[in-house]
Amino acid sequence: MSLVNLDKVLASELEELYSKGTAKGKELIVNKVIKPSGEKGARFILKDKGDREFIRLNSNSYLGMSLKDEIIEAEEKAARDYGVGPGAVRFISGTYKPHRDLEKKLAKFHGREDTIIFSSAYSAVLGVITPLVTKETIIISDALNHNCIINAARLSRPKDKKIFKHLDMNDLDSKIKESIGKAKRLLVITDGIFSMRGDYAPLDKINEICKKYDSDFPEGVILVVDDSHGVGAFGETGRGTEEYTNAGKVDVLIGTLGKAFGVNGGYLTSSETLVNYIREKAPMYIYSNPITVSEATAVMKVLDIMDSDRGKEILIHLRKLTKKFEKGLLDIGFEIIESDHPIVPILVRDTQKTADLVKYLVNNGVLGTGLNYPVVPKGDETIRFQVNADHTEYDIDSALEVLKKLQIIY
Repeated sequence: MSLVNLDKVLASELEELYSKGTAKGKELIVNKVIKPSGEKGARFILKDKGDREFIRLNSNSYLGMSLKDEIIEAEEKAARDYGVGPGAVRFISGTYKPHRDLEKKLAKFHGREDTIIFSSAYSAVLGVITPLVTKETIIISDALNHNCIINAARLSRPKDKKIFKHLDMNDLDSKIKESIGKAKRLLVITDGIFSMRGDYAPLDKINEICKKYDSDFPEGVILVVDDSHGVGAFGETGRGTEEYTNAGKVDVLIGTLGKAFGVNGGYLTSSETLVNYIREKAPMYIYSNPITVSEATAVMKVLDIMDSDRGKEILIHLRKLTKKFEKGLLDIGFEIIESDHPIVPILVRDTQKTADLVKYLVNNGVLGTGLNYPVVPKGDETIRFQVNADHTEYDIDSALEVLKKLQIIY
């Protein structure tokens, strides 16, 4: 067998991506991390960029936890005590006490009965939605939901799938109403924070709409929320979009351990019965190794910090820096999407210009993420920045100075 003919086809498709400016291209490789010191936050040294120090404004590590000494020490100790890998999937021999301790701690953090950990949030979404969808289930999903939700809906093969306009509660209400009598179970699925934009779902209103129609479906209207970008970084105590919108408890909450918590993995928190059902039915859980014991232990240390006065101070600092950055961008003259979330997008609205501006930023020591179609809709081409709590005012001022010069070119 030979890949010669297939390689030709694939090379042609790759060339098309490059010519359109939609290819992600080579990944930047971090060779060295310099921890925060003095007025400077963390700096990053990249492969093939010499000794230039970069301000990273494209990281999901919103609380800056991944570089904190006590988190690293907790992870190192657990690795020495338990080893660096779990050795198997959990139902065989891969469950350790820290795995269950973390699940219980996350359940308490969110005020739920139980939690189940997955190897990633993407796996968690696939692992949760697919088992909850039957032949008598309709899915209703926000138009700008994350790729993991889109793929989960495809793989689960529901009886029907409906898309409501982004954040349009009237359209959501209408889509639910037209589903009455056509399914036993209805899943309403939304991101909490929309990762490309930084805006948020009004979970208080969505929850009310779902409850209004719950009795019209024999197996209920189930609200599933992926708040991977919200948990830890959003809300007064970091409980995410639920807390920020005063929504109460949604039925199924999915979060990540790899963004604000700064470690790795994903999770679902809900009722004990639903969690036990997912343990028995989700292939992504059953057939995948869990996160390491050391990772689980590191997350527990993060949760301890979050539930302390220090955690509240970190969140206050994060919100202050976010507003400083937003104001600076507006003063310069950029079009942005304002939010209390530390995702701060500049709307460029042009594919090639987005690629050119990201290249300019890299050449001037600032890392942002260029987002083009199909990651974002055509016309919404964006440079996404993400403020982290281990940034400093000096970092924000330095980045704004580079962006001020960029605006002259722009």
